[in-house]
Amino acid sequence: MKNIIIIFLILCSNIAGSKPYPLDYFALRDVISSVSLSPTGDQLALMKIPSKEGNAILEIYPSNDLSADPFRVNADPMELVGYSWISNDDILLSMRQKVRDKIKGWNRGVYEGKLAKLDLKTKKIKPFKEVNARIANLLPDKPNKVILSFQEPIDPKIKIPYAFRPSSYHELDLRKGTKKLLIRGNIKMGSIGFDAKGNPRIGFGYDIKSGEYLYYYRGIKDKKWKEIHRMSEDSFESFNVNGIDNQKPDILIVTAHNGNDKMGLWEFNTRSKTFGEKIYQRSDVDVAGVRYHSNNLGHPDTIVGIRYMTDKAHYEYFDGNEAQLYQQLEKSVPFAHNISISSRSKDGKQMVVYNSGPQDPGTYYLLLDGKLKEIGSKQPSFKKETLADVKYIKYKSRDGKTIPAYITIPKGEGPFPTVVMPHGGPYVQEVVGYDEWGQMLANNGYLVLQPQYRGSRGYGLDFYKSAFINGGQGGHAMQDDKDDGVKYLIKKGYTDPDRVAMYGWSYGGYAALIAASRETQLYQCVIAGAAVTDTMLQVNYYRDRSRGASKIEQEKTWMESISPIEEVAKINVPLLLIHGSVDQRVPPEHAKRYLKALDEHNKKYQYVELDGADHFSNTLFFNHQKKLYESIIDYFANDCGPGGL
Repeated sequence: MKNIIIIFLILCSNIAGSKPYPLDYFALRDVISSVSLSPTGDQLALMKIPSKEGNAILEIYPSNDLSADPFRVNADPMELVGYSWISNDDILLSMRQKVRDKIKGWNRGVYEGKLAKLDLKTKKIKPFKEVNARIANLLPDKPNKVILSFQEPIDPKIKIPYAFRPSSYHELDLRKGTKKLLIRGNIKMGSIGFDAKGNPRIGFGYDIKSGEYLYYYRGIKDKKWKEIHRMSEDSFESFNVNGIDNQKPDILIVTAHNGNDKMGLWEFNTRSKTFGEKIYQRSDVDVAGVRYHSNNLGHPDTIVGIRYMTDKAHYEYFDGNEAQLYQQLEKSVPFAHNISISSRSKDGKQMVVYNSGPQDPGTYYLLLDGKLKEIGSKQPSFKKETLADVKYIKYKSRDGKTIPAYITIPKGEGPFPTVVMPHGGPYVQEVVGYDEWGQMLANNGYLVLQPQYRGSRGYGLDFYKSAFINGGQGGHAMQDDKDDGVKYLIKKGYTDPDRVAMYGWSYGGYAALIAASRETQLYQCVIAGAAVTDTMLQVNYYRDRSRGASKIEQEKTWMESISPIEEVAKINVPLLLIHGSVDQRVPPEHAKRYLKALDEHNKKYQYVELDGADHFSNTLFFNHQKKLYESIIDYFANDCGPGGL
């Protein structure tokens, strides 16, 4: 592919034992991303960021000649954030633009999104007027139409979870630019799932009077929806529809707890409204989801296997051909770790293969005429063999609970200076493959511990609920889980006990602030990014949308956990605070209140503000990330306790 990474290919002489990579390398956004084939497979498109501070452009190549000069498109003055093939001649572009300098409030950021159609025959772009539309279905059998959804306004006094708020669904004519209303959702059925042909099949809603989540089904020949399942809002269990059995159209394939601690894969009969056969379940971890057929155009909505997460994503297949295909790819791809087929032509003959893992930031390959050819890497500045390995471990917390964790191990011999890096959320599932922050720290000599502390998802209901069901454990047992991981690594010889720090973002930033004020101190310093500093301030953001189990989770998490702002007087280690100026999820008010409290208690600290950065990684541009990484590395080296970390 001609000139695809010329700007980025600075001579890399890094080998094990040499000096770290420049932080600029880690600060780069993905050089290429979203590689996909046209439906016939004769064209290949990708997004590329051609300069450090530039926005993404779209490049389109003949798939049989990636060295050819591509056709290039940008979205100026907007920013291209995604695209989808609509036909062999048309591409739907997703764009966004910063429309204000300050957030409008919690979860109301500074960006708005729009769509446009790129006609490859005329080389012209046609923008659509709709703002913040979500693409609900690409309608592959209707190449000139797509289904869009828009969230409907509701009475602000009505408290229902965000996911169950009603949406309207419209069919957008890509040639005329007109849209036709298909379904307008209401609270009782606010969200619709369509099959590949655009038929509405699955509905989700909420019964305010009974406090129950509602699930609906509609057969191909049915004129009306049929309610098939109810679940109390007080239940912590899950019920997720993954698909419809192609051979038995009245049978749904769902991931659900169904009275069990671990989530499994089940059949669900829409006629009897009951669970049927248990297809797959594990005793150690939840079923995380399903894998669909690699040829979505030829085999739409077809489930071929299940996915579960431990050291990485693992798959169990129902389809022997798909299993064999992935096994062959794992043998052929260098540093194979997490392989997916991200795009495939309708005839199945060409495909884009993607791999990522601890020693692969993400590499795309083209399988054409039986030969596997590298298209390019998301981060071509790194030599894969120089990146750090990641090890999956388990240890016991002080109350006997088993805590899974990942350690990213730098080159060389331990014991190492160590950075504990708890994930945000906190109720999410984290599986560490290629982690940019972890690799950046390891490349600079730090071992990185990423504990899956209690409350982390994926390890069953009991593990999740133990973080809050008997009172919020933030600052208590959840914090012990992190500290006990450090003690385990010291005992095993991985970690130097006199050189330990914590760095986290969001809830991880909250954990870092809690660590700074613990009386039994393991840490030389902490760095708190986008941190929740005032738990009552945070819970107030959720009050208008929390009910049932969600309300219990949020209020116990924040109201019954330790609040960092009330612990400022106890801070006993150096502290660096980092916050984005337009953070919508943890608004800057958190940082302002905390900085004021630090000043009132005469505590020494440093503060770095990332101008124009939101809470999320897709709003951290090169300059943001460079400033973030330089601040972290400089602080650890020079200001993290006596002699630095």
